[in-house]
Amino acid sequence: MSYDRYTSPLSERYASKDMQYIFSQEMKFKTWRKLWIALAESEQELGLDITDEQISELKEHAEDINYEVAKQREKEVRHDVMSHVYAYGVQCPNAKGIIHLGATSCYVGDNTDIIVMKQALELVRKKLVNVIAKTADFAEKYKELPTLGFTHFQPAQPTTVGKRATLWLQDFCSDLDDLEYVTASLKLLGSKGTTGTQASFLELFDNDYEKVKKLDELIAKKMGYEACYSVSGQTYSRKVDSRVVNVLSGIAQTAHKLSNDIRLLQHLKEVEEPFEKNQIGSSAMAYKRNPMRSERIASLSRYVMADALNPAITASTQWFERTLDDSANKRLSIPEAFLAIDGILDLCLNVVDGLVVYEKVIYKHLLNELPFMATENIMMDAVKNGGDRQELHERIRVLSMEAGKNVKVNGLDNNLLELISKDESFGLSLEELEQCMDPVKYIGCAALQTTDYLNNVVYPLLDSYKDELGLTVTISV
Repeated sequence: MSYDRYTSPLSERYASKDMQYIFSQEMKFKTWRKLWIALAESEQELGLDITDEQISELKEHAEDINYEVAKQREKEVRHDVMSHVYAYGVQCPNAKGIIHLGATSCYVGDNTDIIVMKQALELVRKKLVNVIAKTADFAEKYKELPTLGFTHFQPAQPTTVGKRATLWLQDFCSDLDDLEYVTASLKLLGSKGTTGTQASFLELFDNDYEKVKKLDELIAKKMGYEACYSVSGQTYSRKVDSRVVNVLSGIAQTAHKLSNDIRLLQHLKEVEEPFEKNQIGSSAMAYKRNPMRSERIASLSRYVMADALNPAITASTQWFERTLDDSANKRLSIPEAFLAIDGILDLCLNVVDGLVVYEKVIYKHLLNELPFMATENIMMDAVKNGGDRQELHERIRVLSMEAGKNVKVNGLDNNLLELISKDESFGLSLEELEQCMDPVKYIGCAALQTTDYLNNVVYPLLDSYKDELGLTVTISV
């Protein structure tokens, strides 16, 4: 590590080695060489004068890249692709004349970008599936545990801890649908030439358009793709980058929502993210257990959501067949978005897998608010005993205001049930009223909904990804 220059925290602190490798220089330049080999093989198969010996020489040096030669050459010519063409030719003297034949820089640059993004999306998918699995485990475990619901972060009708987790799950599953759709839609640029007309290849193949089309098909197949984009300028449409990063933004939105809920629940002391034995929560307040991992999820998620604007603006401002104002932006916005979402999913997996639920605190909070929420049931019981519904409604309104004042102004416990029991118009004893205080009576279909959603949607989904489950991650800081 160098301490005298800037290093990205995404690399040093947050992203995994696997994701970092996908966007590494080695991955890029090795893919370039694979593409040059695929081009040479395809051109040979279509009749160009390229020998088996030349292709063998290219394959022999596909992995041992002479980086220093390329680096020195780039200082002279100021062109990264031509520097690597030159370096490859130094290692392959017999084949140097056919390396990159007919191609433009975007042949290696753009095709590699697609390959790298697809591989990165596959890693994101694996991590997302595991986050879904761990969240499903949590929902299953706590599907019947009543908890105070909140609307506007004000106490509302109870739900269950597990049902609340299904709200996170549903968004993550939606993100997975989007990811799979966009991943499946990715195609290679192929060999389109300087303005997308394939003019150089039409010249190479003596005006045989069928061979020109076949060249794209062969290259795609050799690189593991079904097809190339039918039309392009010099580059593939930058809408592709925007679609990809929008998928990452969607995941970030879901992760941010989850982290917000956990941070609020930790404030209530109902649910906490994992806290390690020697972890320090605050440099000044030694007693604190700050939700720092959930806060980091929120922080990185905001970055990804904001970063999604970069490829959107780039796609909208491209001129005709090609401008180069996309290049520097792409080098930053695409890798950084993937590195950030990689760190986010690792954190989500760590947090959801280790959530601590304090059931007694949850129950205490429920009991503080439940008398207010039970008033409808209490009123119905009183009507059954001969009371007038309209009069009882007014009495409950008055008594609720009094109980609320006791809680908020005087700092006392909620005594609404006691007040009702002393009001003769209800005709109910305190013991009878307390029988209404079972939280399970007020959770509606929450537990059943959770079971149905897990059994009908989540578990069948996870079964289709069973080979990718069981991932473990390490959080560096």
